[in-house]
Amino acid sequence: MVAGPDGALRARSDAQWIAILALALGVLLALRVASLLANGTDLFFDEAQYWSWAQTPDFGYYSKPPLVAWLITGSTAFCGDGEMCVRLTSPIVHTLTAVFIFLLGARLYGTATGVLSALVFATLPGVSVSAGIISTDVPLLMAWALALFAFAALRDTWLDGTRAWWPALLLGIALGLGLNAKYAMAWFALCTAIYLIATPRERALALDARLWVAVAIAAAMIAPNIAWNLSHQFATFAHTADNANWQGSLVNPLKALEFIGAQFGVFGPILFAALLVTSWRAWRDGLPDADRLLLAFALPVLVIITAQALISRSHANWAAVSYVAASVLVTATMVRNLEWRWLKGSLALHVGLLVLLVAATTYAGRFALPTGVDPFARTLGWRAVADATRAEVEKARKAGHPFAAVVADERSVTAELIYYMRGETTPVKAWREGPRPTDHFELMRPYTAATGSPVLLVALARSPDQILARFTTASRISTADLAAGAGKPRRVTFYSLEGYKEPKE
Repeated sequence: MVAGPDGALRARSDAQWIAILALALGVLLALRVASLLANGTDLFFDEAQYWSWAQTPDFGYYSKPPLVAWLITGSTAFCGDGEMCVRLTSPIVHTLTAVFIFLLGARLYGTATGVLSALVFATLPGVSVSAGIISTDVPLLMAWALALFAFAALRDTWLDGTRAWWPALLLGIALGLGLNAKYAMAWFALCTAIYLIATPRERALALDARLWVAVAIAAAMIAPNIAWNLSHQFATFAHTADNANWQGSLVNPLKALEFIGAQFGVFGPILFAALLVTSWRAWRDGLPDADRLLLAFALPVLVIITAQALISRSHANWAAVSYVAASVLVTATMVRNLEWRWLKGSLALHVGLLVLLVAATTYAGRFALPTGVDPFARTLGWRAVADATRAEVEKARKAGHPFAAVVADERSVTAELIYYMRGETTPVKAWREGPRPTDHFELMRPYTAATGSPVLLVALARSPDQILARFTTASRISTADLAAGAGKPRRVTFYSLEGYKEPKE
């Protein structure tokens, strides 16, 4: 690439840049769909849980809003219930997100920068990992990118006096979709407020009727989920609050450093370092208007989640929405500063990581790290656990003492059994320890005395003494060490339980 805006950038027409983007995104999508076909992992328990939700489409679920389940309902109706079909919408939605990022970058900086921003996002390490699974972050990032493009258009039409209504309608739809994907979409309102506070000449935008129409559209779209929560004791809100986990020590510097370190992996080492440098330069020298807009939607969530990590805990993906704006901001900065070597190096590194990831998931379960640990152990061996459970169910059925239900000792195992034992007539029920449900299965399919007995208990993670104590008769059937990839096997113990004793109030 010629080093300079008058070189490669202007040597190509907008149509040529768009053709490059279409070809690159098409190749990436084809590669990611093919990798789903070759993927050797079982569903992670969250994915299995989302699949189970999709079997009963609703306006809400215990821990998340409904959009991820609706996506799975659509993809599995199209091609079946296999792992590939459960995950199919993920690479497709990420491709759409890249398109929206292109629109955002093109509006703020021009077509070439928009194309490069979309390619930067599409090849992020975090996106490459996410495109191989189905999670709530997938539709959230798409909605965030669409909302940010719509907000930029709303701002532009406010500044030029045209006051077009399409950005408001698009913004409202995007916000509504995002809230139905994950409540983290609410950070968008905070980022908007920070941007307006930091840009005095645009504060009057807060009084624009179109902005409030967008808010009304979003409110109408999330209203059914609010109604679902109202009828279920606000289960999702309670779970979201529990996730903050503000207990114990409120100063955990190592957790904060761990979270920051993880961001070098999620966004990429070169890009995250560039974001930090850009943020420092902004504090020192100020920013152009477009950069200020993007920084307002990139930095606040990252800072807040880092603070959350300092006082409690944070998962690496909790600040994922920051990287929609950050992808455009860092790309535009590198283009403006002629830092082609860093941009090309980052893209090359991320494409290499993508190819390595595709190879690793294809051969999942057939290799281990030098330490002897299989890196995919948490997503391997669940089919074997289900097969062993099904064998115990069938054995009891043939002996004339069929089990009334299967119960597992934790949510992750329950989710995996529900998915991998689909079609089995003996139901999988959730064990509920206390009076308040702590997950969707405990809310919707708890084991109760009315279920009957005997019950087959599948125990993996902990001593099941508390569960055994709730039955008058408990006998161990067998213990098996089942392969979970190339590393340490997973030990499973089966118990037959009878005479359920209702807990005392």
